[in-house]
Amino acid sequence: MAAKSQPKSDAPDASDRVSRIREGVTAAILEHRLLPGTKLGEDEIGDIYGASRTLVRTALQQLAHEGIVNIEKHRGAFVARPSPADAREVFEARRLIEPTIVDHAIDAVSPDWLDRLGRHLTEEREAERRCDARASVRLSGEFHRLIAEMSGHSIYLGFLKELIARSSLIILLYRRHDTPACGTNHHAEIVTAIRKGDKVAARGQMLSHLREIEAELFLKDPAADELRLADVLGA
Repeated sequence: MAAKSQPKSDAPDASDRVSRIREGVTAAILEHRLLPGTKLGEDEIGDIYGASRTLVRTALQQLAHEGIVNIEKHRGAFVARPSPADAREVFEARRLIEPTIVDHAIDAVSPDWLDRLGRHLTEEREAERRCDARASVRLSGEFHRLIAEMSGHSIYLGFLKELIARSSLIILLYRRHDTPACGTNHHAEIVTAIRKGDKVAARGQMLSHLREIEAELFLKDPAADELRLADVLGA
């Protein structure tokens, strides 16, 4: 979220500053530099981005609307802590829209887009080779965003950006430590299906990929923990 401090001013680029704050916070979440529950102080963020508290508050309210930030009365803003139920809903939503997104992407396929996807896969493999976990998480989300951009469907792209940010928080909270966040092999198989124009294969690969990510999460409801603890202590 680092940026050069600038004099605080709301004009004439207020919307640009709000966008920079939103993008900076979101990127830090995607790369797991901002952890769930982290307090997002308005004054500190304002100093970083050279923005007034009004603009910072606007950016945080937008992120709260997307479910990425929680704003608590008299306490301030915090990086959200999605529950297991939230996680299931996010992946259900992704399974509903991403197969359709990949259909549209195949309809819009072009040599330039295939080149971009190929370069992106190369970046992912390089990050894996370096064991760069932060870059891998960021690039993983960017892969799915690229497919949505390729589709040319702006509404789906907006939905998916929000879901990707929420997914990053969920993966950070619930991923088993012995599993990767998102495999490049799956991504390569999706790109192969797109290259062939095979919608059935592309949809199948996307669904399989999303199901596997969710299956690798340890989604345990707090109520279940309480019941198990009561059983143990009462034995």
